[in-house]
Amino acid sequence: MENIGIIVMMLFGMVFLGILSNKYKFPFPIVLVMCGVIISIVPGLPAIALNPEVVFIIFLPPLLYHAAWNTSWHDFKGSIRPISLAAIGLVFFTTLAVAVAAHMLIDGLSWPLAFLIGAIVSPPDAVAATSITKGLGLNPRIITILEGESLVNDASGLVAYKYALTAITAGNFVIWQASANFFVMVIAGIGIGLGLGYIMYLVHKKFVCDPIVEVTLTFLTPFAGYLLAEHFHFSGVLAVVSTGLYLSFRSGQIFTHQSRIMATTVWDVVVYILNGLIFILIGLQLRQIMEGIDGYSAGELILWGGTVSFVVVVIRFIWVVPAAMLPRMLSKKIRTNEPFDARNLVVFGWGGMRGVVSMAAALALPLALPDGSAFPHRSLIIYLTFCVILSTLVGLGLTLPWIIKKMKMQPYSVFAEEYEVRNLVVSQTIAHIEENLSLLQDELLHNIKSKYEVKFNRLQKTELPANFFGKGETLPANIFNEFTQLQIDLINVERQKIEQLHRKGGTSEEVLRKIERELDLEETRLSMDMYDG
Repeated sequence: MENIGIIVMMLFGMVFLGILSNKYKFPFPIVLVMCGVIISIVPGLPAIALNPEVVFIIFLPPLLYHAAWNTSWHDFKGSIRPISLAAIGLVFFTTLAVAVAAHMLIDGLSWPLAFLIGAIVSPPDAVAATSITKGLGLNPRIITILEGESLVNDASGLVAYKYALTAITAGNFVIWQASANFFVMVIAGIGIGLGLGYIMYLVHKKFVCDPIVEVTLTFLTPFAGYLLAEHFHFSGVLAVVSTGLYLSFRSGQIFTHQSRIMATTVWDVVVYILNGLIFILIGLQLRQIMEGIDGYSAGELILWGGTVSFVVVVIRFIWVVPAAMLPRMLSKKIRTNEPFDARNLVVFGWGGMRGVVSMAAALALPLALPDGSAFPHRSLIIYLTFCVILSTLVGLGLTLPWIIKKMKMQPYSVFAEEYEVRNLVVSQTIAHIEENLSLLQDELLHNIKSKYEVKFNRLQKTELPANFFGKGETLPANIFNEFTQLQIDLINVERQKIEQLHRKGGTSEEVLRKIERELDLEETRLSMDMYDG
């Protein structure tokens, strides 16, 4: 009961911090981590340990699945080259660089232990990348690469972690066997994910018709994929990611509008809670970590933590330039089809925040070796991991918006794309009415066609971003927004009238809730139509 009470208080604190974060435009994950750090150093408060099994089984599958679900398959596929280079090549390159630095810096640290540290801190975190870059107005391509890298690189990082740990505990390591197993784990993990995705596609499309059941299945699917793949010692991370991408691409064919509305709302709340808990739990590990490293001097700890963190950050910049430029030099197609902006390389280099997977991997280290002796330098490894997480999440995460501003990067706006898509859809719908519904009664045909013509005319009078038409100025009229706001105001009048009736006993609770839901959905639809940028 004590643990339940602590979790409830953490949730209340998390929500309060979320309110402050939204008000003062401060990155939410950083607020939570720093709050956890502050709580950890307050004497007398209970220490809260982060169980790595809970992270890998409870937190990781739904968070990865949600991130994959919101990633465009077309964008992901179009960026598969830079994503693969970062998620595989950069992870192993970082592992090697950190291993060399740690082995040279720390006396008595063996090569297997050095590679273990490198494997733990090498993969950037999908949750951190998504949370930090949200709302910065980055180009969709750079966001796709950052998020795609974070979705895939956990697999390569955990594979390197597994074989480094094997080299320590079993005393042997065969590189060709590790390489072969890596490809087997990746291919089999993707295969399991796609197979599960196809099965769930059939289940949703042919057998499920209840929105509550459908939303429940969306929660069970990532856990099923992760556990199934891990049971056969394949990549559970890639199984979850591939299932999410597969079902997201086909979601329009299998979900009803009720299911989509419910799933979006429920998933947003759950992911908000999971994100909040995991970042505040990372901060709370500080006390436990500091208690285990009392055998080292403060100067050594600062030097080692700072150096490893510095190598992790710098090696990403060293990698990104040749990884971006060599393919452009070798392929005319890439030079033609992929616009180049050197500022995006800086953003990518600055976007390597570490988080939950690194912390869980460090905490999952065994306490003892098979012969019964203590696992060497376990507390130091956990401390170094915490330093990398704190320095990248707080240092890089806090300065990324400032870097974007200093480079004078024009915030990307989806309004122009949205305008074109809306225009196309409405125009094609009007053409469909004219071609296929001409035999309807005149009055009915006139009414239905007028509805879409009014919609089309509103679009032509919508205020758009500057330079959209290449004339250097926005359209002066804003009739679309004014008309939409008027409808929202009238919905609020309807809501007041039904509430007055309810207070006087003029309507039942059931009727009130139904009409309220109808008005809420209509207001939501109208609010989404508004152009507010």
